[in-house]
Amino acid sequence: MRADRLVAALLIMQARGRVTAAELADELEVSVATARRDLEALSAAGIPVYPQPGRGGGWSLLGGARTDLSGLSATEAQALFLLVGPAAAGSDEAKAALRKLLRALPQTFRAAAEAAAGATMIDPVRWGDRARHRPQMVDQLQAAVISRCKVRLVYMNGARERTERLVDPWGLVDKDDIWNLLAGTERGQRTFRVDRIITADPTDQPADRPDDFTLHDAWHHVVDEVEQRRSRTWATVLIEARFVPVLRTQFGRHCRTDAALHHGRARVHLAAPTPLDIARTLAGWGAAIEVIDPPSVRAELARIGAELTSRNTGEPGSGGPHQATRTP
Repeated sequence: MRADRLVAALLIMQARGRVTAAELADELEVSVATARRDLEALSAAGIPVYPQPGRGGGWSLLGGARTDLSGLSATEAQALFLLVGPAAAGSDEAKAALRKLLRALPQTFRAAAEAAAGATMIDPVRWGDRARHRPQMVDQLQAAVISRCKVRLVYMNGARERTERLVDPWGLVDKDDIWNLLAGTERGQRTFRVDRIITADPTDQPADRPDDFTLHDAWHHVVDEVEQRRSRTWATVLIEARFVPVLRTQFGRHCRTDAALHHGRARVHLAAPTPLDIARTLAGWGAAIEVIDPPSVRAELARIGAELTSRNTGEPGSGGPHQATRTP
């Protein structure tokens, strides 16, 4: 779903008063099914867009045709920007459309709508193969970002330690179906996984936020730091080209492929925090993959192979002829 297309659909409806999915598809140069999904998305987001069945029907804005957005309520304006804001992050055209849309709003609604557009971001690049549902707490935190009020969090870190802290919520990012809250704390900017937040209680205290803060830039700074930790070790492997998409699924952005083939096989560069992390993932490939370097990854693979042979030789449950000294 493209943010600029949603804005264009809304403006077309304002100009014409009523439009069918087929007419909108022709105007936007998309399929009828895509146009219908866009119209349904606008309606589901709370924009006053309604279908009218029967002869002469179609989709229209409540109240008829309008040449500007002054007919939108404050809640409806926020709903529109919450819908199209995240999708606009990677498109200059969509950002331009949002700026024009913002200027068309009444002055009293602009601050809340602008805050809604910058409250949420979606980063489509994967960090592995895990999937998470959208936590119910996202809506509550999103409201705190828009209203700019401090939030008292009870948070459980990776070591399952609970802490309580008062934070300034700055924005939310959906990364591979895992939601993250970027917030200001006494120690500066911090990132909190939403699925580890136990409670989040908004307060009456106004939140502080740097004047030059943008969610897009702040998140990419977080990504850069994480990538540095996750790509400390690089390995070069050879594999049949048809299997490269599977490696990309396993390693995400830490999988790079050379353009040229090496004796019919693709040369692929993979990264992970340690040689053991790479070896663990590659062990299941068996002879289908060959590690060229570094020697540390080859050594870990050889060790894992020896342990598997030892563990799985002899009667089941016996532990094999030799006890493994280290498990992967």
